[in-house]
Amino acid sequence: MKKPHAKPLKTDDLHVWALYSQTVRPLPGRFVLAPPPTPPQDQPAPAAPVIAPASSKRRVISTHVTIDTAPAGLDRSSWLKFKSGKMRAEQKLDLHGMTAARAHHAVIAFLHRAHDEGTRCVEIVTGRGGGAEGGVLKREFPLWLNLPALRPLILAACHPHQANTGAVRVLLRRER
Repeated sequence: MKKPHAKPLKTDDLHVWALYSQTVRPLPGRFVLAPPPTPPQDQPAPAAPVIAPASSKRRVISTHVTIDTAPAGLDRSSWLKFKSGKMRAEQKLDLHGMTAARAHHAVIAFLHRAHDEGTRCVEIVTGRGGGAEGGVLKREFPLWLNLPALRPLILAACHPHQANTGAVRVLLRRER
């Protein structure tokens, strides 16, 4: 049984793919397609795409934030200072009594504002919840930290004390 051959991409498809490929970081030794110039209406489009090396200035964060796990970008002494609670939280957000949707928006706004102000360490109280797995906010909070809107701002997260899993300290990245 023969495999069907792939059809060559149209110019519009190549243009869209080249624009998309500018948003990703290629593997070492690979290149990103440069967007083809938009042809004037009276001239035909070029046949082959132009290949350009990928930009190395783009900051890509590939790891997920995991609560109580040391991140790759933080030295051991800073991690121990942060995890042991010796790094004081400069701001605090209490989510008690909020719905999940309202708490989600509050966390996003709070972390963006704190990062913009240059705050390094913040504490967010989700509460422990009533169930065996904890409450909705406690379960959803780690997922929120890994959303594209927040992930670039966060370096690490941990519980300030192992006996209190209803609060999370968040270490924000410095602006560079």
